[in-house]
Amino acid sequence: MTTRPTHRRTLQPAVGGTALLLALSACSSSAGASSAGDVKGTVTVFAAASLKESFTELGEEFEAAHPGTKVTFSFGGSDALAASITSGAPADVFAAASPKTMQIVTDAKDAAGEPATFVRNQLEIAVVPGNPEDVATLEDLTKSGMKVALCAKEVPCGAAAQKALDGAGLRLTPVSYEQDVKSALTKVQLKEVDASVVYKTDVQAAAGKVEGVEFPESAGAVNDYPIVLLKDAPNAGAAEAFIALVRSGQGRKVLTEAGFLTP
Repeated sequence: MTTRPTHRRTLQPAVGGTALLLALSACSSSAGASSAGDVKGTVTVFAAASLKESFTELGEEFEAAHPGTKVTFSFGGSDALAASITSGAPADVFAAASPKTMQIVTDAKDAAGEPATFVRNQLEIAVVPGNPEDVATLEDLTKSGMKVALCAKEVPCGAAAQKALDGAGLRLTPVSYEQDVKSALTKVQLKEVDASVVYKTDVQAAAGKVEGVEFPESAGAVNDYPIVLLKDAPNAGAAEAFIALVRSGQGRKVLTEAGFLTP
């Protein structure tokens, strides 16, 4: 299932300073990015929907460290983003929620190099606040009358959920398959379903609007997140610097605070 990615533009923050600029310049150099003089203009990043909060924060930090730059994001299902890239959509960076969806881009020879895994993510069950259906296990989602939303099977969160269900020997027919993890989470937030299988990072980002239920089967369905510079990147120099920030200590700090796991 493919949809048009949602375009979002980061805002200039009132943060930064000499220390941050030096730190980001150093990490850019260590990752082989172009010189500071090349870090200018707009960087277009296609990223998995689950990266929305953390990448938006990193985009703001990047703009603060490199005055005159802009980071524009398209967040959505990794499969839809990959299809857009292989169809010629102009972008500098692709960050996917699974190696399988990244392979769509590498197989089409649209990557400038080898993708690098920068974080991992684990599933969690999102339920309505108060957990009125008393969901405690993955098996509880299969109970009669339970309304559950899942990500579509071609989307990384959907593939991971199916892997967890298969591993537990469970069969689940959801009331809806969603185009990305944020859409699946929204179904719970709007109380249109009782539960959804999403990422821990999404439950954390929606704190107060949903509750999370951990389940052991999720340990066997952890997704690696790769990132890559795209072959026809309109702004390769700045794109390399952004990737360097994502992979730096500062980037790791933002991502782990959002609930992501280190590779």
